[in-house]
Amino acid sequence: MTSSAETGFSRRSLLGIFAATAVTAAPTMSKAFAFNRGAGDIRRLRMYSGHSGETLDTIYWVDGEYIPEVLAEVNRFFRDWRNDREHLIDTRTVDILAAAHNLLDVSEPYMLLSGYRSPETNAMLRSRSSGVARNSRHMVGQAADVRMSNRSVSQVARAALACNAGGVGRYSRSNFTHMDCGPVRSWGG
Repeated sequence: MTSSAETGFSRRSLLGIFAATAVTAAPTMSKAFAFNRGAGDIRRLRMYSGHSGETLDTIYWVDGEYIPEVLAEVNRFFRDWRNDREHLIDTRTVDILAAAHNLLDVSEPYMLLSGYRSPETNAMLRSRSSGVARNSRHMVGQAADVRMSNRSVSQVARAALACNAGGVGRYSRSNFTHMDCGPVRSWGG
């Protein structure tokens, strides 16, 4: 029997091959309103960082299982860019982002403005703006602030609200949408 090291295939590479094939064949469910249906049997996250210039285009969930190596990449991508600190990103937030993206039916990636925030970063931002929560979900890896050039803040927010799975904030003047995996609620304009 040959090992994966001998064949050159790892579990992740095989899942990637399977997922790439399945993504091509998967139907689009742009009209789905159920959170889980919106995310799909294959969950993909497409983002780029407005701060670091990094991109993330990855399948992180296949057939009911998260891919741990990919989630580690997500944690790194969502890091606090001001001090390079990482935190475990709650998969529920990642799922909300993926489901809302599917509902938007676009290929454009999100621009990540803020993922994880260290307590120091949150305190600094809070001292500059009344819109930053003292106990922000960003500090526990449960929130993301995103924008898209092809969709308005309201369109992105409506897709996130359709997931019925967490908090959604509209920040139209600053041109971003906040999504988190906390209680279902919405705010902003």
